[in-house]
Amino acid sequence: MSARYRTEAINTEGGDGISRILDGMSVDVSSPLAADFDASASNPEQLLALAWVTCLNATAQAIVRGERRTAVRVEVELHAAEAGYEFHVDGYLSAEGLSDAGTADLVAAAHARCPVSKLIGGAATVHVHAEAYAGASA
Repeated sequence: MSARYRTEAINTEGGDGISRILDGMSVDVSSPLAADFDASASNPEQLLALAWVTCLNATAQAIVRGERRTAVRVEVELHAAEAGYEFHVDGYLSAEGLSDAGTADLVAAAHARCPVSKLIGGAATVHVHAEAYAGASA
């Protein structure tokens, strides 16, 4: 099967410097573990959160076919691990007008279909949750 889309990212400086998409955007990055952490730059934790929150909500929207509003919130934490560090990631999905059971079913369906969920979903430190819909938030 041929690819529907392809992109390529490059980083030659590690956790502090620039990550970039070939012929596209550049993102200043700074490791939150660095003594000189630059809070105005991005980091892998934020980029992971953005990738999953976007993909999971787009997948939920495809499932509900625009019949209701959905919202997704993703939290990413960095924890020390036996060998280095690991991400602990929680995704929270809510849907306007669905019961708790209906929201739980939507979470399961979206998590099963979302390409980012497929990539990270097998990790013991990744979890998805249904929550009550509170509308759009900042």
